Amino acid sequence: MKPSPVALDVAGLPGPAPHYADAVVAGDFVFVSGLLPLDAGGALVGAGDAGAQAAQILVLLGEVLATVGSALGHVVKVTVFLTDIGERGAVTAARLAAFGAWRPASTLVEVSRLAVDGAVVEIDAVAMIP
Repeated sequence: MKPSPVALDVAGLPGPAPHYADAVVAGDFVFVSGLLPLDAGGALVGAGDAGAQAAQILVLLGEVLATVGSALGHVVKVTVFLTDIGERGAVTAARLAAFGAWRPASTLVEVSRLAVDGAVVEIDAVAMIP
């Protein structure tokens, strides 16, 4: 019998909204919910700065992955939601800083608004657990 998926609420992240987990482990994969550029207290980081927001999100992503023994180098897929596609370069720079030479599969979607006022970037991810 295969084990059931396990929902995770990660210490240090602002509490998730009702009825979703920060991440779900299923087999050898972890599926990370959309991360917003928030600090541990839930305050927005990098207001109006897509690069700073993406960098904060990627730090949070690394923290989530570490809780299950994974890391940014094991990310296989990211989806980036951006309120202004013109900020793509700033997000790419943050991704290069975080991932280095590793290039996970990726989707970039321009959206009209995100769940937190002032947030201009949201990222979700799928990673392997080595």
